[in-house]
This record gives sequence, C-alpha cells and structure tokens, in this order.
Amino acid sequence: MRALLLENIHPEGVRLLTERGIEVETVRGALDEAELAERLPGVQLLGIRSKTNVPRAVLEAAPDLLAVGAFCIGTNQVDLASAAERGVAVFNAPFSNTRSVVELVVAEIISLARHLTDKNAAMHAGVWDKSAKGAHEVRGRTLGIVGYGNIGSQLSVVAEALGMKVYFYDVADKLALGNAQRCETLDELLEVAETVTLHVDGRPGNAGLFGAEQFARMRPRSLFLNLCRGIVVDHDALREQLLSGHIAGAALDVFASEPKAAGDPFVSGLQGIPNVILTPHVGGSTEEAQSDIGRFVAIKLGEYATAGATTMSVNLPQVVAQVDPGRSRVLHVHRNVPGVLARVNTVFGDAGVNIEGQTLSTRGELGYVITDIAGPVADELATRLRALPETVRLRILAS
Repeated sequence: MRALLLENIHPEGVRLLTERGIEVETVRGALDEAELAERLPGVQLLGIRSKTNVPRAVLEAAPDLLAVGAFCIGTNQVDLASAAERGVAVFNAPFSNTRSVVELVVAEIISLARHLTDKNAAMHAGVWDKSAKGAHEVRGRTLGIVGYGNIGSQLSVVAEALGMKVYFYDVADKLALGNAQRCETLDELLEVAETVTLHVDGRPGNAGLFGAEQFARMRPRSLFLNLCRGIVVDHDALREQLLSGHIAGAALDVFASEPKAAGDPFVSGLQGIPNVILTPHVGGSTEEAQSDIGRFVAIKLGEYATAGATTMSVNLPQVVAQVDPGRSRVLHVHRNVPGVLARVNTVFGDAGVNIEGQTLSTRGELGYVITDIAGPVADELATRLRALPETVRLRILAS
C-alpha cells in the first residue's frame, strides 16, 4: 500500500504510516490538479493540507485511492460528495490545532491594541517613540466572535479569562460558555463589539461574508481579525476602511490566493498599512499542533487502510472496527436502499459462508457494512458482491 503526503506533513504522520507497513512518499509543497491527477494512480492514501484541491476530476483519475487525509481542520478543498460516491473516506483533524489558533488570536488582539508591530518597526528603524497614544488594555473591552465552533468557543473562554466581555454569532444554535452572550444576527454583534474575529468554515455560502457593508457597521476605531478562510473577507473593502481610519487595525492569517510553497512571492493590497499584521497561514503552525495533527490523521488513515474503521470520517458512515486475528474482513460501501443488507447476506449464505461478526452504519445515501468471516474470501464471493447493483466499493482484508 502506498501513501502520498503533500505540503510538508509532520514527520510523526510519516512515522506512524510507515510503522503500519505503508510505503510513504512525501512532497514539500502543494500540487495543482493536473500534477495531482498524474501522481495518484497506484496511490491508496493521500495526505494534504489547505492548499491542495481534490475535485471530482482528480478523484476520477485515482481509481486506487481509498482515503484522503486533510492534515488540517477544513475539508472544503476536497469534493466530499464525489469522494463518497467512490467510497473514498475523508478524514481531518478538527481539534488538534485549536489551541494554537486561539493563542495566535489572543496575541494579535493584544498586539493590535498596543500597536506593537508599529512600535517594533520604529525601533528597528532607530526611532524611539515612547507614547501611550492609541494603546489600550484588552481588559474590559468587547470581543465579537463570528463562528462559535471548536476555535471560537475556546477563544471565548480564554478571552473572558483576560477580562474581555464576549459576544458571539453562529448560524447554528450553540451553547454559550462562561458569560459569553449570543447575538441573534451578525449586525447585532457588529454594533457592540470593539474587536471582531472570524472563525467560520470554508463552505461556499461563506464566501464574501464580510465586505463593505459589514465593515461600515463596525464600531469606529475597532479591530478586525480573520484566521479562518481567505474567501470570507473582501480585502479591498478592508483596505479602504483601514486607510480611512474607521478600522484601527487588522490581523489576517488567510488569503483568497496563497502561494503554494514557502519562499514563493506574496502580494496583498494590505501590505504597508500601519497596525496591520499579516501572517502566512500559520494559525495552526506550532510544533505541538502539527505533531498532533500528523499523529491524529495518520492514525485515522492507518486504521481505515488496515481495519476499515471510519471513525470521524467526514463523508462516509462511521463504523468502529477492531481487527480480530484469524478472520477475513469484507468492507462493503453501498447505496443506502431498503433490503441491501439482506441481499449482501444472501450472497454470503449462498456461498456457504458463516458470518462471525458484522457492523452496519448509514449516512445519508450511503451505507457501510463490515463483515468478518472465518478463513479466506473466495474470488467468486467477491465477484458476486461487486456485482450487486447497490455496491459502491468493495474491499477485502485477508486473514
């Protein structure tokens, strides 16, 4: 079995996959769609981060692909529906870098409130400017969090510990932590928050979420941060508000168009503006987070490759599967229609095979059943299961 890991995946991920007997090839940067499609034949496991896209066309060119591991939080760079149609499992790391992102947000809020980057630049230029003008404590100030998921909710707790008053807005009904207050609309949040930070996902509906209208509704001289997805923010509108002084400072870690590899040139209309912090998508780039992400996703890929487990898959039915030595395992992804399990088991019965263990789970239009049997799986049995009209993908793990 072969794995292709792109975008400088942490060595911990490489180590764990290699220990399972998987041949691992690594690529430092991202690949474009044509390059990726060319490299995938013969590859069963693909590891990516945020810059590599895996659309339908790439999946169609990868008949051997079993699973995609997104070594990051988001999975919008993968066509999840197309992957599911082909029985390709997709995994991510929804929790592993949460703390790292939260700590960067807090650091940037304090830096913006104190104009630390401007003070630092002046000192490096030989200018001593000891002044309290425009510098503020964050204690007692209001923080508005847009998106109250894993990152937004943990940020809420940390910000409150710093003495900030927290408001949040989320399209889903989320439980407020601590003393945080829920806003019913985004406009309501913008009216009260002195600092606004975005933590939404990359679904297409969030593109352009924050533009000229939203910036205009923000309180004068407020601060703005985006550490979620570059497509969410209109950077031209933000530039205008920064130059006019309506927005007093901004920090951005993500951009609609990002260089593919370290060292590639970066250009933005936000460069050179005072009290603007630009970072190269490093919210989750700490040694601790990357090691944990590498470990978490590699374990999920390895468990799926060697046992068929889909726990925490974002697109396939979730089945927990412990390997029982001495048994063969039949992994059957199928269309979720009435009677399909009976038809699968009829095939086993007609072949004279006794089922020793079976687990089924469904998710939307798909079902996934793991069947353990004693002894090897005959070619004829596998052929009959593949021939079922409901079959999406069949895989055999030999005893």
